[in-house]
Amino acid sequence: MEAGRFRLDDFELYQSAREFRKRIYMLAKQLPPQEKYCLNPQMRRAAVSITNNIAEGHGRWHYQENLRFCRIARGSIDEILDDFNVCLDESYSEPQLIAELKSEAYTLIGRFNGYMAYLRRCQQSEE
Repeated sequence: MEAGRFRLDDFELYQSAREFRKRIYMLAKQLPPQEKYCLNPQMRRAAVSITNNIAEGHGRWHYQENLRFCRIARGSIDEILDDFNVCLDESYSEPQLIAELKSEAYTLIGRFNGYMAYLRRCQQSEE
């Protein structure tokens, strides 16, 4: 069976990324007014990039393309990790919240790595 032959809303990685995106949006809403045009939209774009790229890769039904979009999504998580550091450095949020979000980000990266390994195994078994 090719990757992606199930509904996107049933895909656990997508569900996890979607919950993570919601938390990023909540944090972005708490940023100070001076970040309205800089950090806030940057964080929101990176968060949306995660779920958008999962969806696009899922819809391609081709292993290599799915892997490519997963790598892009994983890179967006790293962008957000840097944004968390900005929030810490500028005291925009409680360190405990940032620590929780970072932990969630690293867990999500691990899930991406597992899914990508699965895609590679599936691709090899079909060759």
